Amino acid sequence: MDFTRLGRILKSESTIKPKGCPGMWKFPYNLANCCIYRVPEVLRKVNAEAYTPQLVIIGPLHHYLKTQALRSLGDITNTKSMGYVNLEEHKKIYLAKFAERVDGNETITGFRRTIQEDEKRIRESYSESTTWIESSEFVEIILLDSVFILEFLLRRNQRIRRMKTGDPLIDELCLELTIISDLMLLENQLPYFILHNLFHPIFSRVMPNKTFRELIIFCFGYKNKIRDDSNFRHFTDLARCLRVESLEAPAQRVFKHLQHMFNADELHNGGVTFEALEDESSLEVRFENGCLKMPRLVIHDTSEMILRNIMALEQCHYPYTAHVCSYVDFLDHLIDTDKDVELLVEKGIIKNWIGEPSSVAKMVNKLGLGIANAGSYYSDTAVKVNAHYTNPRTKSVAILKRVYFGNMWFGTATVAATLLLLMTLVQAVSSIYQLVQDKDPVKRS
Repeated sequence: MDFTRLGRILKSESTIKPKGCPGMWKFPYNLANCCIYRVPEVLRKVNAEAYTPQLVIIGPLHHYLKTQALRSLGDITNTKSMGYVNLEEHKKIYLAKFAERVDGNETITGFRRTIQEDEKRIRESYSESTTWIESSEFVEIILLDSVFILEFLLRRNQRIRRMKTGDPLIDELCLELTIISDLMLLENQLPYFILHNLFHPIFSRVMPNKTFRELIIFCFGYKNKIRDDSNFRHFTDLARCLRVESLEAPAQRVFKHLQHMFNADELHNGGVTFEALEDESSLEVRFENGCLKMPRLVIHDTSEMILRNIMALEQCHYPYTAHVCSYVDFLDHLIDTDKDVELLVEKGIIKNWIGEPSSVAKMVNKLGLGIANAGSYYSDTAVKVNAHYTNPRTKSVAILKRVYFGNMWFGTATVAATLLLLMTLVQAVSSIYQLVQDKDPVKRS
């Protein structure tokens, strides 16, 4: 790529972007192939960092950042730009190392040929125009990024077996985890089909005991969690598939909007009980016999990033089956305050690994900002929960339990007082009966 030319384009004062410039939409785009999108600005402005690569740039959508990084070369205070530049050099090293794994440049030449043959379909995988990247440069981007992904995953597999590699991207855990996070970003994707076309034919030569697909699933921690027939389009889509596969596919169901639901603390006080389901990757929610059963949700440092990118994908690609968005919306209705988080933690539905309950509440409440819902998978469940909560009999029983049987001591005292009252009542009735008997003349004669 001509970085000087691109730099001039990026510096342009024109309010109208040139045709060959990053960020221009395709219209129309190829419906069959398009699956990688720029995150809508309404979502990005809530938390831009959640959608921006921190260390490694993959694919064409953020390729222009390399130009900006090169402008900052030498400014060691600009650590993100330095990281981008370092990773571009690392990609070249990985390409050479991968060539050593196979048969030298012959396989790499074959990769270039495959990418050239699939170039049109690869470009059609992106919702934005990539015409600003010339063909030869585009092929090199896809080649370097594809081989980087495979070499990184192969080396990560070695680290999992506690083998030192001499590679800072693998031996320094913080760098490794940053790259894993970057590979999950919606804007930082390569279409899976090109990775499969490149690596499936030669994979037995680099890892005889696994397929390329199995390596991906293993390194992302999804082993035994995703179906063999899952058809994902890229890594962000893989993370979504993991979650939505747990849901039953309703036949021709029109999803209604989730208008309102009481929060967890209110529901608990109104007689609703909570139970955690074991599958942490599931989205299944059930309401049975007054008990709301939900999957266990682990909240850690990267949870917001992963959920935001899956939700952004759904907004762009799955707007009418946005089930992860629906689940987060359902959770947002349950969580308003720290009390709600504390209750769900107590019931095992949330595992809080990020600190104060307020941090979890704030994260969940902000996840839905800017999200457009065409209907919720959980609308019927919410109706059932609300109906149970507003039932006067249910609320009365709940109040009785909470006030008089809230803990062992109150419960014991309540039972003792009730027994004492009953004994007193029986004694009083017996005394009255005896008095009546004594005054009855028939009985006395």
